[in-house]
Parts: sequence; structure tokens; C-alpha cells
Amino acid sequence: MFKNLCYLLVFGVVLVSCKDVSITTTETLDKVPDFTKAHDYYYSNMVLAVNYMDSLMMVKVDDPLAKQYFKEVRTSFKKAEPYASYLKPEVGHRVNGPALPVLTEDTQKVLAPIGLQKIEESIYSGIDDEKTYERELELTKGLMVVLRNYIPKRTLTSQRFFISIHQQLMRIVSLGITGFDTPVSQLGIEETKTSLNSLFNVYSMSLAHIVKERSPELNEDFEKTVALAINFIGDNPNFETFDRYVFIRDYFNPITRNWLAIRKASSSWEPVDNFPFNFDAPTFFESNSFNPNFFISNTNKNPTQQQIDLGKQLFFDKNLSKNKDMACVTCHNPNKGWADNVVLNKDNEGKDLDRNTPTLINATFQQSQFWDGRSPDLIAQVSAVFTNEKEFASSVHQFSNEIMINDSYRLLFKEANGDISIKNIDMVKAISSYIATLNGFDSKFDKNIRAEVNSYTEEEKLGFNLFTGKALCATCHFIPLTNGTVPPFFAEHEKEIIGVPANANNKQLDEDVGFYAISKIDLQKGMFKTPTVRNVGVTAPYMHNGVYNTLEEVVNFYNLGGGIGLGFDLPHQTLPFDHLELTSNEENALVAFMNTLTDVPKITNY
Repeated sequence: MFKNLCYLLVFGVVLVSCKDVSITTTETLDKVPDFTKAHDYYYSNMVLAVNYMDSLMMVKVDDPLAKQYFKEVRTSFKKAEPYASYLKPEVGHRVNGPALPVLTEDTQKVLAPIGLQKIEESIYSGIDDEKTYERELELTKGLMVVLRNYIPKRTLTSQRFFISIHQQLMRIVSLGITGFDTPVSQLGIEETKTSLNSLFNVYSMSLAHIVKERSPELNEDFEKTVALAINFIGDNPNFETFDRYVFIRDYFNPITRNWLAIRKASSSWEPVDNFPFNFDAPTFFESNSFNPNFFISNTNKNPTQQQIDLGKQLFFDKNLSKNKDMACVTCHNPNKGWADNVVLNKDNEGKDLDRNTPTLINATFQQSQFWDGRSPDLIAQVSAVFTNEKEFASSVHQFSNEIMINDSYRLLFKEANGDISIKNIDMVKAISSYIATLNGFDSKFDKNIRAEVNSYTEEEKLGFNLFTGKALCATCHFIPLTNGTVPPFFAEHEKEIIGVPANANNKQLDEDVGFYAISKIDLQKGMFKTPTVRNVGVTAPYMHNGVYNTLEEVVNFYNLGGGIGLGFDLPHQTLPFDHLELTSNEENALVAFMNTLTDVPKITNY
């Protein structure tokens, strides 16, 4: 392992001036790879992680050795993480998840935070109670033991290998370099080197000799891109000044492009469609990098074009509402970023609705809908609009006879469903299928980060680096979707308590309790879903109550430290800072970056 590391670092220095050349091959790697050594590598590092936890448990929290052992724990865990967390996603996420209390779904109990991030917080920021800290160590070690003991039970196959590496590459770009993994120690960029070295090692142990034999250029280019990325990070990366924009565009994306070529060339890889990723996308920033079917309800997979066409017509039809004065488009206007650009829209009686209208763009790539996250998918969300007394106040049966008089509807229903009878679920499926097509991933940002164009200004680059670094935006708005659906499994959607004020003078806390109205748990009072930041430049006003009219106001709110920074009593605020200390130039740069995320799907004839 040491020899590989030295070779890689020297190789990176020698090749620093080389240009990236993505190589593909149509020739398959017909030899079956042996993943035994890679499997042993993952297992041995998980054993080391547990052993270092034992060492950490032997010293006091303020002993200088505590930080040293903690770093060793994390380093060993990051080497084992791809396979360990692939096999046990829930356990892996608990080991390396945010230092926040967990609400159990079955018993609705609130569990105290544990895991490496909580231990990091205790070691680097201090503890109030030694027994609590010892309990954190004990429980976290227990979870790691579960991972250690499970790895030997599951053979590392080609399929598992490629999927787990893909997930780890996603972790690098969304959790590692952004500071989510290590919010206090800020070791994430250094750990990115660990993950890349680990990738090189397991590749050398399994696929390298086959790739080298069948496609030496591909092998050479892959090793070169990994070396260059490690060399770019350097020996002492600074969290605040690290250029994430250049790293992703010029160093990280070439790795994923080459990894795709290796995977495509492998005869042992079989395409899969039950994961959040489109494994054929060369980077995480393509218009098709994510698999829509993964995010769609199980009852509505693979919608037909006929079903989508039907949903489109229904989306714009006011006959769906009881009073025939409200359609989906009433609040979600394609000319207004698929939102409405007002503080609060009106209900069917002309009174203000409770919350600001969110955009529907990329809404399908969320694991919860509505501001309070009460609906798990678009089907549940659309159904709720039909039955809400303030919105459609209707049901399918109330309007089915009337709309079926329309010949175009009769044809659309027959094409979509095989007959002209109307079932509630068919109507909801059609609308949700149409909404799922309202996606935009070809913004100025996307085209620049993919290196298709080079039109980014220095201010926009600074803004991206702040968003993914010092300003900590990407620790909640995960790159590249920029919403709260948590990578790399995308199975849950984060909700946060940030302390939004009642009005723009920032003097009074908004009274909306958010998710607490559903959960009745004090810990979740004022908790709301983390929305996407994509297209935020055209979907003002902002926050659940539409309190801010400009992005400048939003950035200033976060810079001040959210509700706590404004002086509100918020013991459970979840922002990872008290205040950001951004300069006015940095605030402007953040706004400039967010404005490059605009890519609104256009439609006509409605």
C-alpha cells in the first residue's frame, strides 16, 4: 500500500502539466476480475478503524492523543467506507452522519446524536459531560463493529464493487470537500486524498492488470487523472481557500469519465436501474446524471409518454378544482420559474395560503414534498392538493363526468390507460408524471463545470467555492442537486431549523411551527424541508413565508447566523455556525453563483 501511495504521488508531480484525455474503448474486458484482495483491503481497514476506536476510548477527551486517534479512526473508516456503507447504508450513515438527534420512524423516539461527527464535535469543541462522551464512543464503536463483522459475510462482486465506488465518488464531491463529513475539524479535503488513494489501491488490486492488458491507454489515463487530483490537493489543503471549482472541473470529472470507460469496458458489469444514479453519465453534473425512476413512487415507475401528455393537459385545467377557478398552473407558472413570484398565493376563497409556493423544477429529485415535508413523493403531494379544502377541494368523482365530455380527454385517457374510465390514482399518476419531467440541469453552472464552455467569471467561481466551502451552504443544499436529499443513497430528505423571521426587519420569529404540527416533537418546532437552490434566481420571494424578496437578504440572514444570530431563542437550531463572517464581496459572489443555476424548462401552447 505504501509503495502504491509513493508511486502515485511521484506520478502526480511528474504529470502535473499533462492534459486530461478521456479515453473510451469498445473492447470488453472479458476476464473475470478477482476482487479478493480488494475485499480484504476493505475488511482490514474496518478492523483498523475499530482498533483505533479502542485506542481513542483509552484516552481523555482533552488528551492530545485524542485528536490523533480520531484522525486514524476516520482515515481507516474512509478506506473501508465504500464497501462497508454499501452493504449497510443505514449503519454507515449513522457512523458518519450529522451530529443531530435521530427520530425513529417506528417508535417516534428521539435518539441522542452519535457517530464520528458527534465525537469530532466533542474532541474539538469540548464536552459538558464525560459520561455522555463515553457513551458516544461506545455506541459508535458498536456500529462500526457491525460493519466490520458484516463485510466478511458478503463477497465483493464486480457489481457491488462498481456501485460502491460510484457512491464513494459521490461522497467526495457532495460530502467530503464541502465540509459535511468533518464540519469542525475540516479534515474533509485531506480525507478526499485518502478516498482517491483508496480508489487507486482497490483498482490496482482488482482491475488494473486486466485494463492494462486490454486497453493500456485507458489504464494509463485513469492512473494519471487520479494522480493529478491528489497532487492538486497537496499536502496541507486549506478548507477556506481550496479551489473546489477547478478541482471538480479539471481533476475530479476526468476521474469519473475514465471510471465510466472502465466500467463500460468490463464484461462483468450489468446495467442497473434501481439506484439514484444513471451509471452511464460521465460526471455527476450531466443533464441525465440521476435516474428519475429511483425517485418516482413504486406505483408509477416508467410512465408512458401518453400518461405524461395527459398529465400536462390536466395540469393546466381549472376544471379539476371544485370551484373551477384553480389549476396546478395557478401557483406553478412556467413563466415564473414554475412558482408564482408572490409572497403568498390565494386559496379558492381569495384568502392567503399558509406558505410560499415552491418551484416544481427538479421537484421529483426530492424525497419529501411541501415545505414541512409531510408528503413522501409527488403522488402523495398531488393527492393532497386535490383534497385540500383551501386548494382544489375536490375529488376525481366530482369532475370526471364533465371533463369526459371533452373529446381530447377521452382520447388521452384511452391512450394512457386503455379505456376512458377515470380512477383517482390514474389522474394523480398522470399529473405527477408530468411534473417529474420539469427538470433543468443545463444551467450556466452545469455547462462550465462540465468544461463545455469557459464563461464563468472570477466572482462566480468565488461564489461556488464559498457555497461549497466557507459559507457551508452545500452542507445542507447538497451538490449537485442543491436540495436536501442526502447523498449518496438519496433515501432521505433533510429538514432544518434555521429561525426564519416573520418579516424582513428581522425582529420577530415566524410563528409557523413547520413539521412540528405533524410530529408534535419539540425538537422539530420550526423545522422545514431544505429546498433546491437551482433556479433560485427566478423564484423569489424566499423562505417558507416569502419573507425575503432578494437573494442578498437571504445571504445576509445566513451570514448573521440565522435566527440565533438575530437574537431568537432557538435551542435546536441546526445551522452549523453562529455566524459566517462573510465580507460584502463574498456575499455578492454567493448571489452571483446562485444566479448561474438558472435553467427553467420552457413550454408553449398552454
